[in-house]
Amino acid sequence: MTERKPRSDAVRNRASLLAAAEELFARSARPEDVTMADVAAAAGVGKGSLFRAFGDRTGLIRALYAARLEPVERAVAEGPAPLGPSAPPAERVPAVLDALLCFKLDHRHLALALEATGSDSPYRAEHYDRWHGLLRSALERIPGLPDGDFTAHALLAAVRADLVEHLVGTRGMGREELRSRLADFTARVLG
Repeated sequence: MTERKPRSDAVRNRASLLAAAEELFARSARPEDVTMADVAAAAGVGKGSLFRAFGDRTGLIRALYAARLEPVERAVAEGPAPLGPSAPPAERVPAVLDALLCFKLDHRHLALALEATGSDSPYRAEHYDRWHGLLRSALERIPGLPDGDFTAHALLAAVRADLVEHLVGTRGMGREELRSRLADFTARVLG
């Protein structure tokens, strides 16, 4: 059985909904205040179209997050060193963490919204498992590093959206300072 292609208006509506959601999350001081009705109105479509496209608010946030994260994931999977798979682990780990930090800085409110979707722990999200597995695998190849599994969790905690928001949004730390501090911390962890 062949899979049906989505209708062109459904594709157009989906793109409009994602763009509207991204705009609303970026402007909102509190991601939890962005409602499905807000997104539908901003996109100029009915709420039914929104629910058909994404199921619920969490589905919308996941879809938007995945769409924005895809270029980072592609660079990590296929790109050249230091980010890509051919890089030595001691170079790749800090490069991956920096890429994740930059993503969280560029999409702070969206990342916060995803981490705050109620029952979804950020540690149970599919993308978390991928990043953890990638870092754990690289860390286990670094001589003298005793526990790649825990170290991967600890390093990923340093780029959680709520921490990034606290440091940048509340404490006023600049982008380059935060990147520099993360690089220093990672270098100390890796020895």
